[in-house]
Amino acid sequence: MPAKVNWPEAIKPLLKKYKNKKHPLDYESVYQLVVMVVLSAQDSDRHINQLAPKFFEAYPDMKALSMATEETLTPLIGSVRNFGNKIKWLMEMSQKIKADKNIPLNLDELTALPGIGRKSANVILREAGKPAEGVIVDLHVVRVAPRLGIATGIDPKKIEKQIMEALPQKDWDAGMAMSFLGREICRPQPKCEICLMNTVCKFYQANMAG
Repeated sequence: MPAKVNWPEAIKPLLKKYKNKKHPLDYESVYQLVVMVVLSAQDSDRHINQLAPKFFEAYPDMKALSMATEETLTPLIGSVRNFGNKIKWLMEMSQKIKADKNIPLNLDELTALPGIGRKSANVILREAGKPAEGVIVDLHVVRVAPRLGIATGIDPKKIEKQIMEALPQKDWDAGMAMSFLGREICRPQPKCEICLMNTVCKFYQANMAG
């Protein structure tokens, strides 16, 4: 295997496979997406999808959420990991934003909101159809990117920077594509033999090929 992989070329099949595939969070508006992204940190998308309908029945928009209290939110999201902080973040955020139309859709303003880091902001921008300002690096990408060889280490910020340097901005959706690959194929026990990236993958070449 050549030491230097041409990543803009090598990543094309992966981008093509997952292009336009919707994030696993089952949201119906940017407001719902923002709330669910905050709730899903350190929790599973599946769990958040299960409790979302009841939550949004009670709080259909940012204006309604800005009236919420800890007492009214706890029964709805008390089963979510780190719910105490997430309740504070949602209350603070909704009181700051006040209406759905005021939800910011750029990286700086999103990451200035409580409970939203770079990964969450990148997810929101992608799903809202905005140009990528960064690369989504979730726990799947932290596993997949070093296996592929496009990045090294386990620090999400450093992995994001390496991917941004390896690919042109138009291909930064590779983060979400790697996340989908990590959910479906490049699991903790990877199914390398059926992976469309195994021809360029460092892990596969080192452990499985030949």
